[in-house]
Amino acid sequence: MDIASVVGQVQGYTAIAAGLLIGLASLGTAVGFGVLGGKFLEGVARQPELTPMLMMRMFLMAALVDAFAAISIAMGLYIMFAANPFLTGALAVLKQTTS
Repeated sequence: MDIASVVGQVQGYTAIAAGLLIGLASLGTAVGFGVLGGKFLEGVARQPELTPMLMMRMFLMAALVDAFAAISIAMGLYIMFAANPFLTGALAVLKQTTS
């Protein structure tokens, strides 16, 4: 197997994986914030006197939902721009099979 084709395939699959990490994290965060905001409005509409408590809990949950997206985006960017661990592993296996 040609080394250049292996490098190209691994880099291509890595780009697809990073794109999926970033895209799905953004999509999940958007859905999470939509559900969270809707439930907050429902709770405030039912019991307006609990608005400060519900708002505090909503912001806490928003931070947790956003943290998941931030971690996924950071991992996707790490895979794209740092040393590719998949490429080093593939090249190590390729060297073992050719020697």
